[in-house]
Amino acid sequence: MAGRKKQIGIGFITEVDRYLYGNGTHYEIYEKLGAHPKNYKGKEGMYFAVWAPHAEAVGVVGDFNNWNPEANPMQVLADSGIYEAFVPGIGSGELYKFAITTQTGKILFKADPYAFTAEYRPGTASITTDLSGFSWNDDTWMKQRLEQNPLKAPMSIYEVHLGSWKKKNSEERDGYYTYREAAHELADYVIKMGYTHVELMGIAEHPYDGSWGYQVTGYFAPTSRYGTPEDFMYFVNYLHKKGIGVLLDWVPAHFPKDAHGLADFDGQPLYEYADPRKGEHPDWGTKVFDYGKYEVANFLIANAVFWVEKFHVDGLRVDAVASMLYLDYGRNDGNWIPNIYGGNENLEAIEFFKHLNSVMGERGKGAVVIAEESTTWPKVTKAPEDGGLGFTFKWNMGWMHDFLEYMKLDPYFRKYNHNKMTFGMTYSTSENFILVLSHDEVVHLKCSMLNKMPGSYEDKFANLKAGYTFMFGHPGKKLLFMGQDFGQIHEWDEKVSLDWYLTGEEQHAGLQSYVSDLLHIYQKYPALYTQDYKWDGFQWINANDGDRSIFSFVRYSETGKQNLLFICNFTPVARDDYRVGVPKKGTYTLVLDNQHGMYRRGEKAPSFRAVHKECDGQPYSVSYPLPAYGTAILRFN
Repeated sequence: MAGRKKQIGIGFITEVDRYLYGNGTHYEIYEKLGAHPKNYKGKEGMYFAVWAPHAEAVGVVGDFNNWNPEANPMQVLADSGIYEAFVPGIGSGELYKFAITTQTGKILFKADPYAFTAEYRPGTASITTDLSGFSWNDDTWMKQRLEQNPLKAPMSIYEVHLGSWKKKNSEERDGYYTYREAAHELADYVIKMGYTHVELMGIAEHPYDGSWGYQVTGYFAPTSRYGTPEDFMYFVNYLHKKGIGVLLDWVPAHFPKDAHGLADFDGQPLYEYADPRKGEHPDWGTKVFDYGKYEVANFLIANAVFWVEKFHVDGLRVDAVASMLYLDYGRNDGNWIPNIYGGNENLEAIEFFKHLNSVMGERGKGAVVIAEESTTWPKVTKAPEDGGLGFTFKWNMGWMHDFLEYMKLDPYFRKYNHNKMTFGMTYSTSENFILVLSHDEVVHLKCSMLNKMPGSYEDKFANLKAGYTFMFGHPGKKLLFMGQDFGQIHEWDEKVSLDWYLTGEEQHAGLQSYVSDLLHIYQKYPALYTQDYKWDGFQWINANDGDRSIFSFVRYSETGKQNLLFICNFTPVARDDYRVGVPKKGTYTLVLDNQHGMYRRGEKAPSFRAVHKECDGQPYSVSYPLPAYGTAILRFN
């Protein structure tokens, strides 16, 4: 057929482009494949290119040719499997797809894997888009990001699902805020609360709301639910100008089987492993990327570069890393294929991560890459040259599990589970951890964070304050999902807004104010973030007070100034005669407690003089009346 003839080509995709792409190292391949406005032979129009090596023929179709597969046939470039065509007279805003004739003669209508915009659901077409022209003015932020060491900087992340954070009272587009509208209200809230970063769920285009954005069909397209790519650029730019970082969830682990998507793209497995024992996730009903195929790895790595370079995002949180690393993840015996050494490690995925993180380290300009990795895989955040995977941070799923198991217990039984709160410190420096209480913990009948807490209505708030205080004192960066900071009552539901009316009720407003105090204290005191991954930054005062379920510890700054002593009481029993050991003499000034919150400038904060009286194995001690569920943070030099 005409589409199979080897052509010299239009000249836009060069031999060098094809060589780099074929070797998995063309990190700007999105500038070549996809749809791009061009002037060709004196005519303005749109250039299209797609990789479909198993196809018999490919045509580009759209409203401009009445979706006729034969109207604009594409030519295949030598030895590459890449088809290209120039269509004069069309510009931005045109719907299009690729009509791929398979080797069996069937015609598949596929969305463009490299499209910058997708049609608003339930439509599935791609849309021609020009990404140039946006005026960025976040230079100050970008320079600061480049110069900063993220391991020694504060990072308190507000995880957000834009579609359900807030909704407008409108049926149009399900009441979604646009990227531009959300930018202003979200920035105001984040600044007021004291978060440093926003992490957005589900920004890459996805057909099904209920996937929350974790089943992607448009990897290069910000979802049209909330606006255009330019609108999303505005969102990132605006948050940067307000001093807020923007992280995106990123899903290189799997993709859905939707007919217009990547699955069996040219009539055969292309982006996925051909053998279903490697190429399908039985738990999720999705396809697994073939990381051993250079063009596929290139697609994903270029996509990571794309979000950082074109949209200035400050990092990617990589979803479901464990499912990529283990060949037997979610699979029964006999339904997975061992690697060449007989093991269950996916050697190709390991190399993919090393390659990805090396490229991001060179080109990311300070952007971070975060692994959601739920196992004990070693060296996730160590450098590839040291045998690691090269991630900047790793979600601490073990800490999260232990913390929630402890917090859900009736206080009477906590003394028998004391080690659940201390065990995390035995491995806290093994990786660069982020402590997370994410969306996954408040869905699927797991209860909201507030409703996990035991006791009466008032007790639930007191428990949560104590738990959050412990979390913000514990080494590691922080993440809270939206609604957790004011005590959302019902589980998260992507179809409806958070219950913002609760913030007008006394207990919820009190919790929100307390979490905001913790967030501002976290940013203010370097002891809470500069030495997260050094043993020098943390000292247990008493890790063994299980009978009273009280924990006390110190966070140290690098300078030795403004260190912080934490005390957390996880029972409803007041300890008026409580005495805590301290490492040195001097004055210990209250920064925050559970009854007052943070002491601000102009307020007379209580202070306590250490006496030379041994306690908790320390030479000095302080007498502090500890209330029921009492928390205290005290500053000392």
